[in-house]
Amino acid sequence: MELKEKIITEIKKIYDPEIPVNIYELGLIYDIKIEKENSIKVKMTLTTPNCPVAESLPKEVKDSIMKLKEVKDVDLQLVWDPPWDKTMMSEAAKLELNL
Repeated sequence: MELKEKIITEIKKIYDPEIPVNIYELGLIYDIKIEKENSIKVKMTLTTPNCPVAESLPKEVKDSIMKLKEVKDVDLQLVWDPPWDKTMMSEAAKLELNL
């Protein structure tokens, strides 16, 4: 399994507190880049800027990626552009939420 797939598998274990879908399927992860020496850059957003987990969720994502022994470092950037909306969800997430 490729490192990026392993990272996605870890991220899929993390759920948004208000929506019963993992944050990857929700479309909150905008970008995952693997740079040299397995330094990982992640761009993510939250469903709203005043989300109750604005502090803890990015840390949880970073910590879960750091659990992978191949990963040397994680640079996680929280971005608000483009703003998240329901169209960013995967088909699976939309089905689960009956959208």
